[in-house]
Amino acid sequence: MPLAATGTLLARAAEARSAVAAFNVITLEHVEAVVTGAEAAGSPVVLQVSENAVKFRHGRLLPLARAATAAAERAHVPVALHLDHVRSDDLLRQAPDAGFSSVMYDASRLPYAGNLAATAAAVDWAHGQGLWIEAELGEVGGKDGRPALDAHAPGARTDPAEARDFVAGTGVDALAVAIGSTHAMTTRTAALDHDLLGRLSAAVPVPLVLHGSSGVPDEGLVAAVGGGIAKVNVGTALNMAMTASVRRFLADHPDAVDSRTYLGAGRAAMAREVTRIIGVLAGGTTRG
Repeated sequence: MPLAATGTLLARAAEARSAVAAFNVITLEHVEAVVTGAEAAGSPVVLQVSENAVKFRHGRLLPLARAATAAAERAHVPVALHLDHVRSDDLLRQAPDAGFSSVMYDASRLPYAGNLAATAAAVDWAHGQGLWIEAELGEVGGKDGRPALDAHAPGARTDPAEARDFVAGTGVDALAVAIGSTHAMTTRTAALDHDLLGRLSAAVPVPLVLHGSSGVPDEGLVAAVGGGIAKVNVGTALNMAMTASVRRFLADHPDAVDSRTYLGAGRAAMAREVTRIIGVLAGGTTRG
């Protein structure tokens, strides 16, 4: 089917008080696993390509974007393409022609005023291209000469009043908020601040996004969706599933040399994890 639009999927999710799962992809195996897992769950999904993934692919966006587009168009569920954690304006401007309907523009490393100005300029350009824009706001620094605190640094929290003003001042379509999760966690021990999420949901008129979701226990994810999170970003959990499966396969088959054998095992493991996580977000069986 044709590529879905991230904004449409998020609008439906926000209205239904549910969430769309968004998975970061690095290889073709990631792409195929996400689509297969979403089809098994019968759920729409977002394929995310981060700026770091583009750097890994020698700075070229199109090879992975074209592969993701082809997989999405053959999928039996709606699949959208999202460009994630973009700091480069040059990369932002490649998004429309590469098939992306949305971009997460990340100026959160800047002090509040700089983040607001850079994001507003990005939104103005992107909306002119028909792109839906997500941004990020952590704990705001810079007002007294202090640097901004990274949105996923331990202890970072998004202030509801500042979040409301940031959305109004930039015109972003969605906001990633800092409520206790951290990128690249390999243990599921993150404790989300659900009271803060409730206040953010009441203050901010656009869908809220949870980054660093791989480190959040299932029960925390369920509560986050119930509290107003409409997009849940997952990356590390897929890499952990793939790596563990490849390690097991090679340990069991020490003479294996055909990469299709162990990559196939890794792809299948990622697909199972995609299906499981989507089930959790839909309120299915959880695993702490």
